[in-house]
Amino acid sequence: MKRFLLMSILSLAVIVAFSNVSPKSTYASTFPDVGDSHRAKDEIYYLATGKIANGDQNGYFHPDKQVTRAEAAALIGRAIQLNGEQKRTEFTDVGSQHFASGYIQEAADKKIITGYSDGSFKPNAPVARGEMALLISRAFGYQSTTISSASAQLIDRGIAQGMSDGSFGTTQSIKRSDFSVFLSRSINAKMRLAGQEPTFSKVQYVTTDNLNFREGPSTYYSVLGSFDKGKEVKVGYEIGEWAFIQADGIEGFVHTAYLSSKKVSDIEDLLADKTIIIDPGHGYPDNGASGFGLNESFVVLDTGMRVKGYLEKSPFHFAMTRESDKKIELQDRVTFAREKGGDIFVSIHANSFNGTAHGTESYYFQSAAYNPYVNQSKALATYLQNRLVESWDAFDRGEKNGNFHVLRENTMPASLVELGFIDQKEDNAKLASPSYRQKAAKAIYLGILDYYYHYENLKGIDYLYQELQAAPSPKLH
Repeated sequence: MKRFLLMSILSLAVIVAFSNVSPKSTYASTFPDVGDSHRAKDEIYYLATGKIANGDQNGYFHPDKQVTRAEAAALIGRAIQLNGEQKRTEFTDVGSQHFASGYIQEAADKKIITGYSDGSFKPNAPVARGEMALLISRAFGYQSTTISSASAQLIDRGIAQGMSDGSFGTTQSIKRSDFSVFLSRSINAKMRLAGQEPTFSKVQYVTTDNLNFREGPSTYYSVLGSFDKGKEVKVGYEIGEWAFIQADGIEGFVHTAYLSSKKVSDIEDLLADKTIIIDPGHGYPDNGASGFGLNESFVVLDTGMRVKGYLEKSPFHFAMTRESDKKIELQDRVTFAREKGGDIFVSIHANSFNGTAHGTESYYFQSAAYNPYVNQSKALATYLQNRLVESWDAFDRGEKNGNFHVLRENTMPASLVELGFIDQKEDNAKLASPSYRQKAAKAIYLGILDYYYHYENLKGIDYLYQELQAAPSPKLH
């Protein structure tokens, strides 16, 4: 607080004006110092609409103030949707409480912006036009490595102009209004001067109905129209998770999660060739583990049938080793999976250990001499584990090598999940709850999707996540 009290009121307004206001703040519809005749009016309001730039607490934009390095990192970070959550940085002069710390570190991680040899970042230093050109080139993938080539790229693309003396003015500091012009033109090709047009050569297909087509790369921008599943569009370039596309003679932005290189019908045909084997363990007279009057056999069958409910609504082919309370021998389960032409095998169980252990764990068999799909099995186990821990808010016991018959003797990627400990009070309460068993079933289904999305690289299945209002889990490293 003392640091802010030492600033002049004007300096405080300048910082708030361009950078230090949360994207959740309410934006003024107009800025008193950016009127209809202002040369950068359209570009400033374009960024303000997308909550990339904003005014100060009194509604002023301060278009003639210089842009600092921290402000530039925040503006570019918001434009390309970097994670701006405040965090520790690698720079000695940017602490975790600095308003732009998240954007600065994210931009540094992506090699968009760099610090100095002494370990500092100099967040309050002004940005020169040449540095601005290089930052934009790196952020938007123009591949320039020098200030001169970056400056030429911006001119060629109709993003920037040179100075009256014929130079780019690389050493001159840049004002907020000019930075707004260059950044908005980088985002939206429709705002550029005459120059190199985007090449709309990448054909994609919409994977959901009523997909909104927008003026800019966020839901803050107005809707130009909508597309339905199967619509063909052409992509010019991507900004973060949004694509600038061309369709029906108009151009705008859609979210890339709803685009695929394959038509949905083609994806569904591909998935129909994938057979998922769901294996609820045990079965009468083998009730498995028990606790507080609850039997494992019942819990895992009920969960497995709920997984079946998700698979029935998907294009996947699937098969259940059992759908009634009847024991299936271990070897018969493996034989069944092989005869059904299974592509992956998921066995569902519940654990027990004298009432003293709790949490979720997943297994795979780590010997290619038996089941050759070690890496695939481990990936499957990890994705299932991540989803179960998240959905149940469970203690994470991790993924482990397990010498279980249905894993060892199988001829496909195979994982066995232990939902929780049936003889432990808190875990038992979840296993006994229909709503928690539904959460577990959804988690198993999402884990299967994650495996195919990441490990098998089937990016066209995004729409299956959308149907569940979910997103792919992070890729394994």
